[in-house]
Amino acid sequence: QVRVLEFGGGSVQPGGSLKLSCVVSGTTSMMEGMGWYRQSPGKERELVAGISRGGMRRYGDAVSGRFHISRDNAKNLVELQMNDLEPEDTAVYYCYAGAGGINSWGQGSRVTVSS
Repeated sequence: QVRVLEFGGGSVQPGGSLKLSCVVSGTTSMMEGMGWYRQSPGKERELVAGISRGGMRRYGDAVSGRFHISRDNAKNLVELQMNDLEPEDTAVYYCYAGAGGINSWGQGSRVTVSS
């Protein structure tokens, strides 16, 4: 059974940095797309960043230029470096990992940006 485990998150002041990590277990297959969505109260879930198996990246407009996504295919690991964080980045971040057209999801990591 595929499991998506998230690590990181927490609280930081505006302008600070945090890193999220996500690893997939329970499979020997290399994941296809991996990345994060986020959701804050009263808002729809939105794409934060995604990365393909070949390393092609995409970012949500709100985070482009501030966040950087990377992955290690051998470890089925994806990481999100979040810099210059803003209060608007406060949300629960959900890691996803796709294989065979099906996405598996992590448990969610809370990120709070506040002074």
